[in-house]
Amino acid sequence: MNRRIYVTTSIPYVNAAPHVGFALELVQADVVARFRRLCGREVRFQTGTDENAIKNVQAAALQGLTTQQLVDRHSQRYRELLTALNISADCFIRTTEARHRQAVQKFWQSLRPGDVYPKTYRGLYCTGCEDFYQESELVDGLCPDHAKPPVEVAEENYFFRLSAYQRQIEDLLESGRVKVVPSSRLNEVLSFVRRGLQDFSVSRPSARADGWGIPVPGDESQVVYVWVDALINYISGPGYGEGDGWRGWWNDDVEKVHVVGKNVWKFHAIYWPALLLSAGLPLPDRIVVHGFITAEGRKIGKSLGNAVDPFECIKTLGPDPVRYYLLRAIPPFDDGDFSLGRLRELYRNDLANGLGNLVSRVTALCERADFGRFAIAGSPDAPPPYLAALEAYQFDRAVAALWQIIDDLNRQIETVRPWELFKPAGLGRLKEHLCCWLGELHRLAHWLQPLLPGTSDRIHNLLAGPTIQAGPALFPRLGPEQGME
Repeated sequence: MNRRIYVTTSIPYVNAAPHVGFALELVQADVVARFRRLCGREVRFQTGTDENAIKNVQAAALQGLTTQQLVDRHSQRYRELLTALNISADCFIRTTEARHRQAVQKFWQSLRPGDVYPKTYRGLYCTGCEDFYQESELVDGLCPDHAKPPVEVAEENYFFRLSAYQRQIEDLLESGRVKVVPSSRLNEVLSFVRRGLQDFSVSRPSARADGWGIPVPGDESQVVYVWVDALINYISGPGYGEGDGWRGWWNDDVEKVHVVGKNVWKFHAIYWPALLLSAGLPLPDRIVVHGFITAEGRKIGKSLGNAVDPFECIKTLGPDPVRYYLLRAIPPFDDGDFSLGRLRELYRNDLANGLGNLVSRVTALCERADFGRFAIAGSPDAPPPYLAALEAYQFDRAVAALWQIIDDLNRQIETVRPWELFKPAGLGRLKEHLCCWLGELHRLAHWLQPLLPGTSDRIHNLLAGPTIQAGPALFPRLGPEQGME
């Protein structure tokens, strides 16, 4: 097993403030990174913002801002979301940074001669996706993501000879050398590849982009296509283009994992490996593809006008309840509905009445029994279903494995009725039970670290003192002002 692992999210457009859909991706990737660190791996976790899109230029114009002002404002909100959700990223990359610009231009120049060529092109273009579509890919004539008709665009661009990599890409996916998770998504990717890969545009006219973007080396009239530019963040972050230090995190001995949404698998599972092959660089190892967060069955999106503000949810309930909902209630690979009512229900039933109640009962019993110090001995074994679930990126099953232990302990306390053992004849038995329950709390706190890091820390602190004492409720009862009666 490779000791080093490099985990990334995709990088979102910054034409608007972040919504809960990207919070899902951040939390999933954070769990992967934290879990691997907990298992002794050396981890680099990177996220960031995609700032060179034409849609950013258009959004800025509508708001009376310069494009730089707009991307600065919204990129900062994405940084703040990391803090709000307790995301353990090691690097935040902005594609307007000089280091990224330098990396993109070096990468372009490293592509195999003949793989990039100029071509006059006419096609159907969705500004929301920043992508051309074939008519067969539209749904009732509309973009499948944005439900808007694409516009016909005719221009001269540079194209990448993707068709030359048809056999290699198919072999990489079939062999699992580039592994797409889940298998249902792999089948979708392979079906797309087997229909025949078409060369694709890798630049846009600088005039259409209002001069915004990274110029094509040697041709200032063109800027690098934003999706090519964006993909290069995975190597520009570690330092590609600035010496050889980046090779420590982008080589064949590092496990490289991209966590992305289902609307961008084409770029990550097909375009990116082909571009890397052309540049003679190592390939990613895993592409973990999640579904969309929906509202009443409809994808949540900035351009669709139904975005849910994650900051408001975090302000009301705290980061760990929001993380819990995204991991437990949203299927890891399929679409899942986001509901404030369901969020409150899970807070009350699973967090307050489940884990919170368990910790309060055990620590209060310890305080009353004058239990003293709890001897913490090393790292506890993980429940096998939890390990199996996280190895397979099944975050909901990992949560369920820990909550099974919580439910079992709460039932066990009801059966033992420890409050009846506070008498000389029962104190020995009581302390035996408390020692066992504290050991299980320690085990839960340890393996909760990737999922609910703040809650994990609070439980560890309760167990680490000179005496075990009850503390404030982990998940206080919420009142009407917080949206819960």
